[in-house]
Amino acid sequence: MRLGLALGYWGRGPDPGHLALAQEAERLGYDSVWTAEAWGSDAFTPLTWIAAHTSRIRLGTAVAQMAARSPTATAMHALTLDHLSGGRMTLGLGLSGPQVVEGWYGRPFPTSPLTATREYVEVIRQVLRREGPVEVRGRFHPHPYAGDDGAGLGKPLKPITHPLRADLPVLLGAEGPRNIEQTTRIADGWLPLYWSPLRTDVYEASLAGLREGFTIAPMARAKICDDVAEGLLPVKAMLGFYIGGMGHAARNFHADLMARMGYEKEARRVQELFLAGRKEEAVLAVPDAFADEISLVGPRARVAERLAAWRAGPVTDLLVLAPDPHTLRVLAELNS
Repeated sequence: MRLGLALGYWGRGPDPGHLALAQEAERLGYDSVWTAEAWGSDAFTPLTWIAAHTSRIRLGTAVAQMAARSPTATAMHALTLDHLSGGRMTLGLGLSGPQVVEGWYGRPFPTSPLTATREYVEVIRQVLRREGPVEVRGRFHPHPYAGDDGAGLGKPLKPITHPLRADLPVLLGAEGPRNIEQTTRIADGWLPLYWSPLRTDVYEASLAGLREGFTIAPMARAKICDDVAEGLLPVKAMLGFYIGGMGHAARNFHADLMARMGYEKEARRVQELFLAGRKEEAVLAVPDAFADEISLVGPRARVAERLAAWRAGPVTDLLVLAPDPHTLRVLAELNS
């Protein structure tokens, strides 16, 4: 199991410690570093900055949001950074949810998310292969554009720039069972939002068709500390925000996933409190047990025992949200 460093997206401003963490992760032998985006900082610019200040560590987006860019624009970002970094780029994509797609990006959430995802990936694959002009007769991402509201003058094009790698890895963030199953067929890997080594059966049916070399790279917050309850507070804060605030009360993929993982009553309670404006109560309502099983928190010996459970399953890459160099170093030692 390889280790990656997940830096997430910026809060109020750029984190001055992120570059140093990425450089330390590379020094410690971490395989990859990952950036993300929500509705603030983008995923590609910080990754480019990191690429310029590192030499070996692989670079990934976890995740770049599909609604933020047309698939050809995303492919342009990926092939450009792949060239500049000497072939270190991995493209992680996510569809996001209706609140973000329609509220932030100002475009309709697709009526068939699986079809939209499949078309998006197909356009990117065609750009990277550069075998001919991009042509997709799609419902959501037709190339050339074929809508009645266009000029009708679209011409199939292929990228001017020759991609460095036709097989640049494309990973998908997917939560629903059908979405995960499709991911195993059309992508090179999967980026689970929550992964519990104690509940791998939740995904068993969706992963039945796994092929050799398929990447499974979940994120987990990690913290080497003496006080487990205190160390879990950032995990609970994250869960409270995603389960309560990252989606509508009637359509929240994160809450639905928590429910499928055995915490349905608790997920709905967190939602209820968060949407009522009682955010602190929502965070405290996140069960310690759930926060604990999807993270690596506590003294070294405790984390070592739990890390063994992660290594025993199908996970190929563990992307750690680690706030300090000490935690990064201990995890590297334990995983060696």
